[in-house]
Formats: sequence, C-alpha cells, structure tokens
Amino acid sequence: MRVVIQRVSSASVSIEGKINGLIQQGLMVLVGIEDADSLEDIQWLSNKMVNLRIFNDAAGVMNCSVKEVGGGILLISQFTLHASTQKGNRPSYSKASKPTIAIPLYEQLIQQLSIDLGKPIQTGIFGADMQVELTNDGPTTIVMDSKNRE
Repeated sequence: MRVVIQRVSSASVSIEGKINGLIQQGLMVLVGIEDADSLEDIQWLSNKMVNLRIFNDAAGVMNCSVKEVGGGILLISQFTLHASTQKGNRPSYSKASKPTIAIPLYEQLIQQLSIDLGKPIQTGIFGADMQVELTNDGPTTIVMDSKNRE
C-alpha cells in the first residue's frame, strides 16, 4: 500500500455535490492498493499513521500524533498512486488492484484505523468521482509505502 498523508486543519470529500466525509484537524490520507497488499500492510500502515508525530506540541515542535491531539482521519482511495510513467506519456495503472481485491483491503484499513485511532474514520466512496478539499497545515505531507516500510 502506498499512502500520501497530509496534516490538515480541515478536509472534506464530496460526491455529486454532497459531502461524504469531513474532518477538522487531522490527517487527509490518499491510499493506493496493489494485489500484493495484505493484513500485515494494513496493520503496519495504520499503526504508523495513527502514531506519526507530525502535530505540534505546546512548544511548537512536531512531537504529537493525530491520536494525541484528538484529530480525525479522512481516508480516500486513489489507484493513481500506483501509476507507472516509465513508458510514453500515458500512465499505466496495471500495478493497482482491481476493485474485487482492493475494496476488501480498503474496508479492512478503515476498520483498523478506527480501532487504532479510537473513533470512526471519514471516507470517500471507493471508485467514485470525488472532489477533495483541504487546508494543508504546514504544509506537511508524508509519503509512505508499506512494501519498503518507509
């Protein structure tokens, strides 16, 4: 799994003009899923995201996690994170999982994040045409990939 994590002061996702997910302070996370992903990837990423110390403490130092600050998580599926641009100008998405594999993994990630964070996770709808709005705080953006544990 590959994720792009943005520390936000607010974020939302809308589908057909209706807000589907909304958070204030927290993490807006785009997630790309590939066939090789497993429960182990889900558990590793969830733990990393919930405990990633990228929020300011009282001294203004990035030393607190989203869990510690009581923030939310908005999780949005995005198969284009696995785009390959090696050949030509049209990206290939062959590494991204098909919905039959990706949807159950996406739903497991939502459940694991909810358990680890201790509250419900806001989401988009898998495969929908979504409009995402956010105010990146910092800006702070982190990219992680569960396959190389970074």
